[in-house]
Amino acid sequence: MSSWRENSGVDNLAFNNDEQVNGELKGKSDETCGSSCVETLGGNKPTYCVTDVPPWYLCVFLAIQHCLTAFGGIIAIPLILSEGLCLQHDSLTQSLLINNIFVVSGLCTLLQVTFGVRLPILQGGTFTLVTPAMAMLSSPDWQCPAWTQNSSLVNTSSPVFVEVWQTRLRTLQGSIMVASVLQIVVGFSGLIGFLMRFIGPLTIAPTVSLIGLSLYDSAGEKAGSHWGISAMTTGLIILFSQYLRLVPIPVPAYSKTKKLHTKRFFMFQTMPILLGIAVSWLVCHLLTIYDVLPSDPAQYGHLARTDVKGNVVGKASWLTFPYPGQWGVPTVNMAAVFGILAGIIVSMAESVGDYYACARLSGAPPPPKHAISRGIGIEGLGSLLAGAFGTGNGTTSFSENVAALGITKVGSRTVILGSGVFMILTGMLGKIGAIFTTVPTPVIGGMFLIMFGVITAAGISNLQFTDMNSSRNIFVFGFSIFSALVIPNWIMKNPDALQTGVTELDQVLRILWTTHMFVGGFIGFFLDNTIPGTKRERGLLTWNKVPNEDSGDAMVSEEEVYDLPFGITSRLQSQSWIRFIPFCPWRGHRSKDDDTKREGQITQV
Repeated sequence: MSSWRENSGVDNLAFNNDEQVNGELKGKSDETCGSSCVETLGGNKPTYCVTDVPPWYLCVFLAIQHCLTAFGGIIAIPLILSEGLCLQHDSLTQSLLINNIFVVSGLCTLLQVTFGVRLPILQGGTFTLVTPAMAMLSSPDWQCPAWTQNSSLVNTSSPVFVEVWQTRLRTLQGSIMVASVLQIVVGFSGLIGFLMRFIGPLTIAPTVSLIGLSLYDSAGEKAGSHWGISAMTTGLIILFSQYLRLVPIPVPAYSKTKKLHTKRFFMFQTMPILLGIAVSWLVCHLLTIYDVLPSDPAQYGHLARTDVKGNVVGKASWLTFPYPGQWGVPTVNMAAVFGILAGIIVSMAESVGDYYACARLSGAPPPPKHAISRGIGIEGLGSLLAGAFGTGNGTTSFSENVAALGITKVGSRTVILGSGVFMILTGMLGKIGAIFTTVPTPVIGGMFLIMFGVITAAGISNLQFTDMNSSRNIFVFGFSIFSALVIPNWIMKNPDALQTGVTELDQVLRILWTTHMFVGGFIGFFLDNTIPGTKRERGLLTWNKVPNEDSGDAMVSEEEVYDLPFGITSRLQSQSWIRFIPFCPWRGHRSKDDDTKREGQITQV
């Protein structure tokens, strides 16, 4: 979900006592924040910067808030994959997949904040791997048997049915694990800097946009199960996220100076998707109780009932303990590996952008190369873990949670560590995953209309770095997008067209050329790097621009933020060979003048 790359510059506090004037929030100059980071009047300085530790009650609240912000994206991925895995009528297994992805997201968040890039950045599932995964699962060799589409013929405890979905999931697991090795190598070897020279906005824009565009069929099918409920869900999310986002809700609070008082909490801005789903879900439940919705499965609107999934919550266990290999020994499909590799490359490029945005919003200096290399390497390890645990997906940085740093003005990594712990605990509660599987189908469809639309627009927004008055750029983007819609559609309608005589090669070509994201990204990458054009015209000057380290935005030193924890960096500095390890900090390259300059800058702040 790393696609909201530039949405991180939001300046509104989600929980504060400030005065709001003409839709903008003005801080009180006489209010202390109890932090080493001082919030300047009208500025964008965080109340708590990356190394600060807020009061425990604020940490708990903000940690839960970050989890709620990521809920929509996390639960959407298993629900989409369940169709390709033949699990649309097995809600209990769907709930286990949701529990798995929560646990893995929490573990990867702890790894990223502690040993990775060390910025307050949440890790979660990635939509860049959904498209190639669905391309593999929809290929002729992996299509679900016809009887699995009929709920009356599906016995979820039958060994035959279990083998059907586990075979697909194990293959997806192994393919993700193999593909993740590339990300691990690119990260820890320092190759990420070299690759970023060739990947620009005209590669990322069509690739990310096609993630949303390629999922229109899934969104339409779910929304079409009851257009009224879907429209209500979409309307509520739009109402909360766009029209009511600056409307504060008074909540009680207590402090030593003000005693019992009220604070303004911008609830609609913080969790619009969760609120939209909850309200629509409640309406569906009331319509089910009073039998307004049809109880006959053959009638239109039946899927809007809340009792369609049966007693899945009652069947789910209170505690569940996901572990690697729980679905069996993973297998590998090389055709799927190549498709997933395309998604991983895009995910890496977007994560680098997230690191810079996160550093800016948390009062940290721009991430050095060794921190970026560790961050990408840890994301690769996260995808390896996700494959081993059997989530059917990988992990990446969650850009919407980077945006939440700008909303709350709290950039403490302690808060994100708390979010990781909370996600692990959530994933271990089996009832939580079961509850989310009972969300009515049209409610999910309404959420998809918003989510996939935003992903598409977020991809197109990368074109702001390029000169779109250039006929060259218009050609590259337009041809990439249109070809990526036409070619996969034709191949899916003519599956026998790609026949080279080598079965394995046929599978690779079929999956790659039916993955919209790969086709668009490949064509955009090839044309952008071969058609003559200046770096300014292509957007590379702005795209690859590293924020100025002398800008005064950093409130802490580079060593405080990006050094390895537990004194590991100090122990390694005495070793001369450490300079050759791309992901380890090494201070030998920095002059004394640079250190003096940095110390003077921090003192002024």
